[in-house]
Amino acid sequence: LETLIAPSNTPGLPLWLVREADLPGLKARLGPAADAWLSQHGFAAERHRVLVLPGDGGAVAGVVVGVGALHDWSSFAWWHATGLPERLPPRDFRVEGDLPESALQQLAIGWWHGGYRLTRYKSSASSPTRARLVLPRGVDANAIARQGEASAWARDLINAPANELGPAELAASAGDLAREFAAEFRCIEGEDLLANNYPLIHAVGRASVRAPRLIDLRWGDPRHPQVTLVGKGVCFDSGGLDIKSSAGMALMKKDMGGAAIALGVARSLMARRAPVRLRLLIPAVENSVAGGAYRPGDVVRSRRGLTVEIGNTDAEGRLVLADALTEADGERPALLLDFSTLTGAARVALGPELPAVFSPQPELAEHIRRCGEQERDPVWPMPLWDAYDEELGSRVADLNNVAGSTFAGAIFGALFLRRFVTATPNWAHFDLYAWNARERPGRPVGAEAQCLRLADRLILERFGP
Repeated sequence: LETLIAPSNTPGLPLWLVREADLPGLKARLGPAADAWLSQHGFAAERHRVLVLPGDGGAVAGVVVGVGALHDWSSFAWWHATGLPERLPPRDFRVEGDLPESALQQLAIGWWHGGYRLTRYKSSASSPTRARLVLPRGVDANAIARQGEASAWARDLINAPANELGPAELAASAGDLAREFAAEFRCIEGEDLLANNYPLIHAVGRASVRAPRLIDLRWGDPRHPQVTLVGKGVCFDSGGLDIKSSAGMALMKKDMGGAAIALGVARSLMARRAPVRLRLLIPAVENSVAGGAYRPGDVVRSRRGLTVEIGNTDAEGRLVLADALTEADGERPALLLDFSTLTGAARVALGPELPAVFSPQPELAEHIRRCGEQERDPVWPMPLWDAYDEELGSRVADLNNVAGSTFAGAIFGALFLRRFVTATPNWAHFDLYAWNARERPGRPVGAEAQCLRLADRLILERFGP
């Protein structure tokens, strides 16, 4: 924490966050010399515009940062601040002005988030000295560190190349987490998946030399309400025999993004000792092409007992999630959340920065949307449209893993999963991207822990601190 956030009693240079409408007032407050400096540099408080204020002898006297045409400080978002640790001089900065606590919280989150960099694969990588934010009033440093560390860990996992992070390594990461927080840990591997009735997980992962497995972590007082997290852990997805194009495979190291985010949520919950009985289930597989690969047209009996015809081997995520969700649903948890990079159709509908969320409970879906809005970790509710469900039918099995239609792919994926959640009312499915697709200040192209802060807040509001 201390590399990015300085204690609140640290002296720091003034940092002014200024909206376009407030610029005249700031100029009057700073005086004629600063007014002239801002005018000479054409500073108009544009979003992400940074200007250093000069002091005596070439020293830095402070910094002004534009936040654009922001109408209300309550809508200030963490991404306004992500670029600041590396764009400001390597000094300590203290926020000036009367900003509400919510904006200061978002500022601190963004500052931490913007400090993340993936450097471990570069032989010449160095750790630059970066600007630090003096902890603003009313901001909980422990909460910032807890969520920040969980997010950075999830991003590290997603960014890891598939040759470094396969099912075994993902399980090892979960095992390390369990030991850190004295949680129970179990992992069912390879042929034992069949012996323990997880046939869909086995079918998807059996062709790889890296054995499939089901990761199972439990933590907390059994007397507390149970919260179960399920994360899609496809460590690399070739598409199987319905093989992807080379372009389609380029980002498939991130197909375990749902698992990484579920792990991050679990870390954050355990770090704050949330009053829940936590269970984490991750089906970890590699979807490979080999002689033992499952085939289009195969029929596999699921853990629930439903038979599934394989219409497309590239729709593997819903298969491994089906067995894990069946296991989770058998305990009827108070809350069941699954996270997955499930469909490209969700990205077509909503883009890479807005995950889709599906739930049979409108109240839960709305609560999730509201938490996302408050945390600036947005999602958008989409319908489990019953009229489409029949299109998952099969002439030879109980259902197919894909629909015949090329439309509504995200809805079909969610409807397929719904077949395996029959006893738990409070279930939500997140179809997310887990990736920054374009370069922006403090948000490099690479992993993004979408829905992590949202889920942490949702569980806090439902079950207490």
